[in-house]
Amino acid sequence: MTLPFHHRIPVNLLAACFNNSSATYKYYWFISIIQAVERGETIIPKRNLFAAMITNAWYTVNYYHVSFGKQDKIQEAIGLLKNLEGITVDEGRVRLLERLCRSKNKRTIEVLDYFNNQVPHWFLSPWFPGINNKSAIYLASQQFENNCLYSIDRDGIRINPLWLDYLTDNSRLLKDFCFWNLALFLQSKNPNVPDIPNKLIRPITRNSLNSQRTKFWDIVITENNGVECIYTGRKLTIGDYAVEHFIPFNFVSHDLIWNLIPADRSFNSVKSDKLPPLDRYFEAFFKLQRQAVEIIGRVEPKSKFLQEYLTIYPDLDGVEDLPIVFTPEKFKERIQPMVTIAANNGFQFMQ
Repeated sequence: MTLPFHHRIPVNLLAACFNNSSATYKYYWFISIIQAVERGETIIPKRNLFAAMITNAWYTVNYYHVSFGKQDKIQEAIGLLKNLEGITVDEGRVRLLERLCRSKNKRTIEVLDYFNNQVPHWFLSPWFPGINNKSAIYLASQQFENNCLYSIDRDGIRINPLWLDYLTDNSRLLKDFCFWNLALFLQSKNPNVPDIPNKLIRPITRNSLNSQRTKFWDIVITENNGVECIYTGRKLTIGDYAVEHFIPFNFVSHDLIWNLIPADRSFNSVKSDKLPPLDRYFEAFFKLQRQAVEIIGRVEPKSKFLQEYLTIYPDLDGVEDLPIVFTPEKFKERIQPMVTIAANNGFQFMQ
């Protein structure tokens, strides 16, 4: 993905800002600048940009526990600010940004100010390749030397008027470019974590699981005259169960049927995004899944949901294959590493 060309400004230098990144700072810094420009701001306080960096990373860190790498301090800063300000993990973006920008807590201000030595002047390095001094970059930027993107002073930045129309007209493409490169960077730090691109922005709503309920699990429960919740042992009937992700959605980021099971409604709300200990629950989970495939394979052999099991059992071609192909060992080969990686990334186990 490349940046839109412009004949009057050095777009190539903007693209070069993201070369050889060892942390996420530049990505979140630039995204925050674009968001401010979209609001009509051209003189932007640094603290507001640092707060926006935290806000933009909040969901990725708190919901999906994506690792930013050892050198990156954004993850640590989010943990500190969450405790310092008493902010819940599901705080709305606008409210979160406002709280961080207006906080009078000296420690909060210190945490945000850490990024002052990490990104505002170094982001402009491509415009000043021979300068490695913070003060010198500040001074050069204040004259918009080499048509640099913005000028810097002690408290904030000022967008170069030469760049303003470009940033405004291409704001969506510029953010897409930045999120794309951020996703590639984070994927390199989390090679076994699925679907990093969809873990960068909090969706407005989650997908409904109504189809999985009515066209799969309702059929299984009806044919089986009810099933037992693998967590509580309670008998589940039509209309009286929740469809839940065995491995949390916040980690897998998909609604494939092989990770979905019916569960006791009250227990599902308590389980939240916790991991199920496999030594306690895998056997019952597998038994329920295999029973479901048996029933759907017989009652609805053309069900699209059966195709979703092919990601685990590529040789599965019908109910007659179940005894040989649909084995617990194969299923556990897929489940076990995901649970281990999720735990390593900070997801907690159920008690």
